[in-house]
Amino acid sequence: MSDPLSLPSADTVLKTAGTFGRDLVERILSTFLQAFIGSIAVTQPLDGSMWYAALAGGVAAALSLAKGLVARLADVRNSASLAKGV
Repeated sequence: MSDPLSLPSADTVLKTAGTFGRDLVERILSTFLQAFIGSIAVTQPLDGSMWYAALAGGVAAALSLAKGLVARLADVRNSASLAKGV
């Protein structure tokens, strides 16, 4: 008969999920703030609405979330980065 399936402990799973979650939230928030501030810098001289700046920040944050979830499927399970070894 084959060896039984070896699963990680619950502590390991929680630590890995917690590390990934913190990493992903940090990346999403920083992406939103960077895009929002950058959009304000562009919309002010062009007489654009601040709501467009917020929308641009939201779209960038949503794309950051999608990238982080795709990275979760890559080799590294506790990072939202696509880079190897992070």
